[in-house]
Amino acid sequence: MTNSSEPQKSVSKAEWLEAAEKAKTNGMKFTSLSGRKLDICYTPEDVKEQNYYNEIGYPGEYPYTRGIHHNMYRGKIWTMRQFAGFGTPEDTNQRFKYLLEHGQTGLSTAFDLPTLMGWDSDAPLSEGEVGICGVAISSLQDMEILFDGIPLDKVSTSMTINSPAIMVYAFYLAVAEKQGVPFSKLRGTLQNDILKEYIAQKEYIYPPKESMRIITDMIEYSTKEVPQFNPVSVSGYHIREAGSTAAQELAFTLADGFAYIEHCIERGMNVDDFAPRISHFFNSHLDFFEEIAKFRAARRIYAKRMKNKYGAKNPKSWTLRFHTQTAGCSLTAQQPENNIVRTAIEALAAVLGGTQSLHTNSMDETLALPSDKAVKIALRTQQIIAYEHGVINVADPLGGSYYVEKLTDDIEAEAEKYFDLIDSQGGVIACIENGFFQREIADAAYRYQQELDKKEKIVVGVNDFVEEDEKIDIPILLISKEVEEKQVRRLRELKASRNADDVRNSLAELRKSAVDGTNLMPRVLDCARKYVTLGEMCGELKEVFGVYEEQAVF
Repeated sequence: MTNSSEPQKSVSKAEWLEAAEKAKTNGMKFTSLSGRKLDICYTPEDVKEQNYYNEIGYPGEYPYTRGIHHNMYRGKIWTMRQFAGFGTPEDTNQRFKYLLEHGQTGLSTAFDLPTLMGWDSDAPLSEGEVGICGVAISSLQDMEILFDGIPLDKVSTSMTINSPAIMVYAFYLAVAEKQGVPFSKLRGTLQNDILKEYIAQKEYIYPPKESMRIITDMIEYSTKEVPQFNPVSVSGYHIREAGSTAAQELAFTLADGFAYIEHCIERGMNVDDFAPRISHFFNSHLDFFEEIAKFRAARRIYAKRMKNKYGAKNPKSWTLRFHTQTAGCSLTAQQPENNIVRTAIEALAAVLGGTQSLHTNSMDETLALPSDKAVKIALRTQQIIAYEHGVINVADPLGGSYYVEKLTDDIEAEAEKYFDLIDSQGGVIACIENGFFQREIADAAYRYQQELDKKEKIVVGVNDFVEEDEKIDIPILLISKEVEEKQVRRLRELKASRNADDVRNSLAELRKSAVDGTNLMPRVLDCARKYVTLGEMCGELKEVFGVYEEQAVF
């Protein structure tokens, strides 16, 4: 008889794989969403080279692979944000209050296209776009209305704005002054990540070097005057939406962030003075495990670089804090209720990956701006994950999974290869100018589209499980023409009623600062207080800095 307590001899992984690969499959393509080839099963052999304490460790301990806090969500549940912004400032103010009443814990502001491009609502290029994809903000007056009745020392406010971020930030600070709130009590985040605009979203104004000067000015000013505010949220979200892989999103995002850090160090700033206030923003896409591994790899890479390359001494400088948004590009116009399921799983990946803040997309976003009902369902999705399913009980519950740990290692290694490629070409700005990022993303997007066309990857309701003659039966939010008319009328009345000498003098001081290299932030804030408009300030800087024109990439 054999002793059942004796360990049984097993086949090697190679032998097991040989047998498993002969077994029948269902014909699907078993790769990750990013095209990563996957083994059928993962074992201790796949992670045998890992040193637990150096590469994984405990939550809240360097290199933060398992999370930046010791007890993670036992201590504080992630901030629940829903992107809000449409129509007039009054419309969005009502939506803000609606979300806060239903349990949202932070505000996240979307701006319309004219605002994003630095145009006033009455500019010819703004016609037909005012208030359509976000709230229209042209002046301090609009910002005062947007936050009417919302005490800025009681909420954390995120603002998705990039090229004209310095003007919108100044409007926000001026509203705080009018509310009697010290800058030191303000909490929130500006996206203000111009590098990803050149790479993916394309809402830029000035050339890259001049834009980097503006952002460095903002970081320098915020570090001294608004210490709890994040002046930059380095954004991979739009890089992923443009079609990148998970590893490209990670590598290109962190490379952008490191570029901001290097510019601040070159300015003479101490890395530990500003780095703790630089946050990040990632996409949570469809591939559940790949996304979790991406977040874990991001923390590890960031911690190592901040400590070893940039010489940060403060552990807060080593910790990658990030907001996550579920993948807008994964949503479908067909069978839109399916988007609720997609979003829930993507949100769960973000939580299991250790996010600090989360936005869940609404089911109707491929059709229009979200309706109240759709926004509430998206918020309830986060609340159900937080309070009903037990996933917050344990920090990094998937840590130690052979598959997750191997994926984390692989994504980190792929990102490191990209860092080497970027450095070899002269850095981030050089890679923007030569089209490297754009070509890499385009190639990845093309590969995925081919997989969809061949049905190697399935999107339910789009290339399989299609419903013929489908009728969409969900409420749609429409923005009326009256929104633009109201905004233009208010802006023209403001321009007629303000002090023209104050406007002229403050713009002259802004131009002087742009030319002589002094920090722009105090001059922009002075312009905001005098009700100089967004478009007027952007126009003044265009005359000094010029306007960027991208070279075509083929």
